[in-house]
Amino acid sequence: MKYNQVTIKDIARELGISPSTVSRALKDHPDISPETKKAVNELAEKLNYQPNIVALSLRQSKTNTLGVIIPEIVHFFFSTVISGIEDVAYSAGYNVIITQSNESLQREKTDIKALFNSRVDGMLISLSRETSSFEHIEGILAKGVPMVFFDRVYDSPTSSKIIVDDHSGAKDATQHLIDQGCVRIAHLEGPPNLDITKQRLNGYLEALRENNLPVNEDLIMSCPLGTIEEGKIATEKLLQMPNRPDAIFSTNDPAAMGAMQAIKEAGLKIPQDIAVVGFSNWFFSALMDPPLTSVDQPGFEMGQEAAKLLIRQIEVKSKDNQEPQPETKILKTRLIVRDSSLKKGKPFKK
Repeated sequence: MKYNQVTIKDIARELGISPSTVSRALKDHPDISPETKKAVNELAEKLNYQPNIVALSLRQSKTNTLGVIIPEIVHFFFSTVISGIEDVAYSAGYNVIITQSNESLQREKTDIKALFNSRVDGMLISLSRETSSFEHIEGILAKGVPMVFFDRVYDSPTSSKIIVDDHSGAKDATQHLIDQGCVRIAHLEGPPNLDITKQRLNGYLEALRENNLPVNEDLIMSCPLGTIEEGKIATEKLLQMPNRPDAIFSTNDPAAMGAMQAIKEAGLKIPQDIAVVGFSNWFFSALMDPPLTSVDQPGFEMGQEAAKLLIRQIEVKSKDNQEPQPETKILKTRLIVRDSSLKKGKPFKK
């Protein structure tokens, strides 16, 4: 038998605020304004809202299991993140359930629901490239499930995240190309809704401006899927320009590999005619001909730090029954210079 019990979501919808704000208001959280608390409590009383005691009691019993959602298991970077997560989780006595959204918002929603129903103690999430609305995340946060986002994050002041310094990494990559004598540097841009895409674009633009190089919008090509094929098609368009670029900085390695294919097929040489730099330092980047220069992200360390932070928040919640304070940790990138960018044979110096 199903009862139409009033939920936190109903109150949130009525007041035009997020479910997590309603949840914190009902718990008298200090971050919530007195006006919002008053409005929430008055409406809760009017609608005869009652917390789901059965659900609460279920949530309060620990399962020592962490849920993980990644965009793609085949992505080398994410596979190293998983290794880092498991390294910390198993040492701390936690099991890990891994799901992949396959870059689909709908799959991400399904995975979050499945992990919640499996009663995981907390979730580690890296968003799909389709994710631009966050109601499914707010709904689970409102239920009090600790969450830590990594790499592709939900940029909310109430959520914890582990990120790499994408801005600095992109700036270093672009500066390296400038140091090689490149002056028309194209950029293959990633999914527009992801913060990492914006950070990498901004790092590229900042390096150009600091070196008094013009910003040419025609040299910024959208590659929202970030595939080899997409990188190849974008580069073919760049090569058809009357004044083609002398370097390409790609938002990821697969698109950079596609760029290299297009350059070779056009009868041009890498790096003599066009230098290429990628981002993520995939395992097979070093196996390309020539080997691909790329920005290395510390995936294993990211996984370790994300798992440590989540477990810490779970322990705080279970021992003290307090909402953990959101934290952000930023990890450094490292430019791995290989032959695809060494026009002058000058190594990168920061």
